[in-house]
Amino acid sequence: MQLFTLLFGVFLIAIVLVDAFETVVLPRTVRRAIRLTTGYFWLMSVMYGMIGRLKKCSRRQTVLNGFAPMMLIGLIGLWAVAMIFGFALILWGAGQPLVSSQSISGIGEDLYFSGVTFFTLGFGDVIPSNGLGRFLAVSEAGVGFGFLALVIAYIPVIYAAFSRREIQMLLLDSKAGSEPTATELIRRHAAGDAMTALVDLLKDWERFSAELLEAYLSYPVLAYYRSQHDDQNWLHSLTAIMDTCALIEAGFEGSHSWERSLKFQAKATFSMARHVVVDLAYILDAEPKQPSDDRLSGAALNAIYAVLQTTGVPLNRSEEAEIRLRETRALYEPFVFGLAAELVMDLPAWIAIEHVKDNWETTAWDGAKHF
Repeated sequence: MQLFTLLFGVFLIAIVLVDAFETVVLPRTVRRAIRLTTGYFWLMSVMYGMIGRLKKCSRRQTVLNGFAPMMLIGLIGLWAVAMIFGFALILWGAGQPLVSSQSISGIGEDLYFSGVTFFTLGFGDVIPSNGLGRFLAVSEAGVGFGFLALVIAYIPVIYAAFSRREIQMLLLDSKAGSEPTATELIRRHAAGDAMTALVDLLKDWERFSAELLEAYLSYPVLAYYRSQHDDQNWLHSLTAIMDTCALIEAGFEGSHSWERSLKFQAKATFSMARHVVVDLAYILDAEPKQPSDDRLSGAALNAIYAVLQTTGVPLNRSEEAEIRLRETRALYEPFVFGLAAELVMDLPAWIAIEHVKDNWETTAWDGAKHF
């Protein structure tokens, strides 16, 4: 029995150390059936979805906003508890005698000594009485110290990636609105005679999509982090960019000097953005979904034609252009619908139903929707 306990303790510590290495240090996605982090995140994602479906709950949004950071803290706590328990099992299984000034004994004493040693507290009220016990104590203290260093390094990396993501979304605010849509993005650039600037914006989003893909593949928990403004989310913004690329791919009427370079960049940006949603949907097991309602109805498409007509850059209204638009949408919409359902996030409309003030035009003091 004691031998089995010792071996189980060794196995538990090995599982946690490998798991922590793959999650924090190894910069790539790991797809193994038996993995502590995978099971933990699966359970948390189920809880996340259950909370997200409680639409009548007044604090639903507040809970969702704090869920991802708490999920991260919970994972760190799970690792720590598992390693403390694993070392306690080794001590107990090895039959290591402990000299204690306390009244506790047995596995309880081993757990207490393991916890104190792991966090390098060094109270000295319980100490090992032989060489093997001292070796195990020093080993656990080293693991605990290294674990603390990993945690200190891990959390800033997560928040640095989160900050870069939020900055990119905020930069879209003045270009496409705080609730960005493809129509508004093109309209504002066309109205300002700045269609060449749209090429640069899409180039920035191509690079940002590559950074987003790298961050999400390494740290999938980032996908659950919600934005500071309730009317914004990263999936909403990324989908609006892909919608924009789809409209550009459909083409414009007339001849424009900027159109060829814009189409080239739109295709490159679309490819990278689609790469993000496809790979992340696979990692999060967010099955692609076919929407029950068409995001782009005939009436909405006519409204887009009408809006862009007034800016001097009318869209191509040929049947061939509409076919290209449908084919492009089919490449990414099922994946963004699947992710939206998994992450409880809203997707953008193709055209704003009503005028909404940008966040920079509002304040929390005038009663406007701001945070």
